[in-house]
Amino acid sequence: MNDAQLVKTADPKREGKLGPHGARLSEDAAPGHLAAVGLRKSYRKGHVEIPVLRGVDLHVRRGEFLSIIGQSGSGKSTLLHLLGTLDAPDAGQICFHGKRIDNVPNRGRDLLRNKHFGMIFQFYHLLPELTALENVLSPLLIAQGAWGYLRNRRKHVDRARQLLEMVGLSHRLKHRPRELSGGEMQRAAIARALVAGPEVLLADEPTGNLDSGTGEEILRILRTLNDQQDLTIVMVTHDRAIAAQADRTVRLAQGQVEVV
Repeated sequence: MNDAQLVKTADPKREGKLGPHGARLSEDAAPGHLAAVGLRKSYRKGHVEIPVLRGVDLHVRRGEFLSIIGQSGSGKSTLLHLLGTLDAPDAGQICFHGKRIDNVPNRGRDLLRNKHFGMIFQFYHLLPELTALENVLSPLLIAQGAWGYLRNRRKHVDRARQLLEMVGLSHRLKHRPRELSGGEMQRAAIARALVAGPEVLLADEPTGNLDSGTGEEILRILRTLNDQQDLTIVMVTHDRAIAAQADRTVRLAQGQVEVV
């Protein structure tokens, strides 16, 4: 990660957290490409505190395709959101390239998600008023602003077209989400997640809303991205057959990681 300012401007109020056994966690405590150390996360329902993660340790190697399985409510999506800095842990830390990222300011987290992490979800989250091509381009417009985007528009459009062709949607560039099938919407979401050239793709139940045949097509795309582009993928799923297509599988149970 070249954005040194992300770690240099961390919130001092969140420095020096304690690890799962009370040990101080240093900025370089977690080796590996993407790592979680001693993650704890709870949610409140009324006056009741519900613990979800109870000291999760997870290390993801560069270029690895890792699947995370577990029963509904086990904390799979919570863990993925923490890895992608969409949420912050109550304790523990997230490291990327050996540098802590869970405590960087909001602007730094936005930069991480826009430049280094791509994300796909079960329900696509495509903007209904935009075409497939425009949806894929939207992260670049958000990241660069109108003028910055317009200066490089031709290059960006070429990149988006190439990605949509790669996922089999070259004939659907001008179609809006309501005109696409579920599988086509997920393919567009994958292209959107890749348009900024991320190092890590975080996938939350990417086949959960699809029939088995379409789900297999999406998995083939992910597998190809991992094999041919060395893209690091962390995928959450409840389906063991889907998880088995990854390089390695871990299971979340009782708020902790178990090796499968």
